[in-house]
Amino acid sequence: KNRVREKTIAGLIRRNKLQPHLARKKSGAIRMAAGRQIKKLSKYELQLVGTALYWAEGYKKPIQRNGQERSYHAISFTNVDPVMVKIFLKFVKNILNISNDKIQASLRLFQHINEKEALGYWQKITGLSPSNFKKTYYGISKSSQGKRPFNRLPYGTIQIRIGDTDNFHKVMGFIDGLIKQII
Repeated sequence: KNRVREKTIAGLIRRNKLQPHLARKKSGAIRMAAGRQIKKLSKYELQLVGTALYWAEGYKKPIQRNGQERSYHAISFTNVDPVMVKIFLKFVKNILNISNDKIQASLRLFQHINEKEALGYWQKITGLSPSNFKKTYYGISKSSQGKRPFNRLPYGTIQIRIGDTDNFHKVMGFIDGLIKQII
């Protein structure tokens, strides 16, 4: 009984040591197979992806001043994910035909983040020139009250802003059309 018990425990220990490796291998295979299912996007598919991104992460609420809705509405997209920002900019440029000179960017940084380094990072990600970047905002997130770890957002948050009311309404129309097709 003791010998069987010892062998069982030794086998369980070996299995426990292998478990993380096996789990990583399995998850990697699943991700690779799923990734191969996605093919090159058509222009229409990029329109759908960009619309969904704006629907999720863009500023959609009409601007109100003194109880009146303003006629001016900018496209405003804020995120920390560099890939998501690149995809959104591709949507803006290829679907809405907006050139780089119409795009403004601003950063929201925490006190521990080096502004020059963050600007360089986001310029490289976006392909925008330094003149496209406006004033950097420093602040503490009201939701976290400064309790989050410092390394969580090493380059802060970027806001992409395009002052184009017609294209704002076009994107909102894309969202409306997408909703009608899904629901």
